[in-house]
Amino acid sequence: MLIRILSMGLALSLALSQPVGAQQPRQGEARERRGEAEQQHAAGGVFSLIPADSTTDHVLNTPTGELPYTAKAGTIDLIGQDGSRTAKIFYTAYVAKNRTPGRPLSFVFNGGPGAASAYLHLGLVGPKILDFGKDGTDGTAPVLRDNPDTWLGFTDLVFIDPVGTGWSRAANDETAKAFYGVRQDADSLAKVIALYVQANERVDASKYLVGESYGGFRAPKVAQALKNNQGVLVSGIVMLSPLLEGRFLANSDDPLSAALQLPSIVAGKLEQDGRFTTEALANAEAFALRDYLPALAGAPLRGAEADAFYGRVADLTGIAREQVAASRGFVGDIYAKQMAGAGKVVSPYDAGYAVTDPYPENVFARNDDPILDGYTRAYGGAFVGYARSELKFASDMTYNLLNDEVNRRWEWNGSRGGDARSLASVSIEMRDLLSVIPRFRLVVAHGYSDALTPYGASRYVLDHLPPELSRDRTALKTYPGGHMFYTRTDSRRAFAGDMAAFYKAGADH
Repeated sequence: MLIRILSMGLALSLALSQPVGAQQPRQGEARERRGEAEQQHAAGGVFSLIPADSTTDHVLNTPTGELPYTAKAGTIDLIGQDGSRTAKIFYTAYVAKNRTPGRPLSFVFNGGPGAASAYLHLGLVGPKILDFGKDGTDGTAPVLRDNPDTWLGFTDLVFIDPVGTGWSRAANDETAKAFYGVRQDADSLAKVIALYVQANERVDASKYLVGESYGGFRAPKVAQALKNNQGVLVSGIVMLSPLLEGRFLANSDDPLSAALQLPSIVAGKLEQDGRFTTEALANAEAFALRDYLPALAGAPLRGAEADAFYGRVADLTGIAREQVAASRGFVGDIYAKQMAGAGKVVSPYDAGYAVTDPYPENVFARNDDPILDGYTRAYGGAFVGYARSELKFASDMTYNLLNDEVNRRWEWNGSRGGDARSLASVSIEMRDLLSVIPRFRLVVAHGYSDALTPYGASRYVLDHLPPELSRDRTALKTYPGGHMFYTRTDSRRAFAGDMAAFYKAGADH
């Protein structure tokens, strides 16, 4: 998770009391962990607050039977050139017992920059799922349950929190700067992955990277760093709601960006009205590139032609014709306050999700995001409670679900800020990986109504890869929902089924 378009709050997550059945640590490990923790504490510093690694045994009841597995919550040390520890990276690994040789191994991370992996961990991939109540949007009393759609059925899982997120920390603030950037981040995660693979003797496993939002952007960078610097080749990448090209991120003044975003805005309106169908959305997709893009790129429309065009955009989006005309059809800056009716504001993370506007007197949206700053914040507290009660990893350190400081300090192409972000791209890495690793495949998954990283932008990038590289090796998957479409049970289940087939095809390739 998650690409911020305004500001990103810092989650100071607290442990939730969850009705879960805790598993006991293996015999003898408790004494060993206490000894390690005492040594760390005696050394002082931030690392003293991070507990020793914990390994526990579990059994998951799935629709196909019992799945016994081992969970390990712990940290991997990164060491500098002078031999000092520069960072401790928190991870959680789930490994199926009695696994067959070569069983796939997936490394999972979120985005931000500055987001921990709890979103994908408890929202989609892991053996536990966080239930947000009957309507799926109540974060006040979430319940942790077994995940019937966990990916553990077809791949072992390692969730990684980059420096500054979750319980991962650099030795000090000055050292942290060395991790807050596109290249630095990719290099550090590649090292963590390589260290895990070697320490756990998983060289023979097919390796996959799974990333959401900025994590989707991160994945090809990490894969390239793994190949070039660590001698590790990945078999595939799964990108959820990814940023692929910075120039398409909330760039509402560019005709092409606006045209690629429009279908997601229309999908949100169709959702609000209860009229969503893929056929209706296909009509909007055709309009976006056939009529909408040329109209925005050309001279201002006049007369009957303007009336027809602005009326069509208004009908598709629910935005008043006068507002559409005033913006010359560029609706990217006005849809949030205009498309759901008076007194309502929608989330760019899901244009189909509208709440009461707390600032109706303002022309532009300025409230906290109802999804990112609303119910999904509960992932942080829920993970702390789960780690303490089931994984037996009890830290006295704050768990950073979303770290605003990391986001502000991030280096894009050697500089910081939105202008540098607009130049960010992973097209080169995608082409190189497809070219030099014959078995490499990738899949990009989106929610239809995600207006922040719209599926139209990813389709554009994939469509412009050389066909000789992309044919039968790349795919775009779309599902009802927004940026975190997996919070919808049906979408999560459909996606898990598609990914089981994706991994199986990789094994058969």
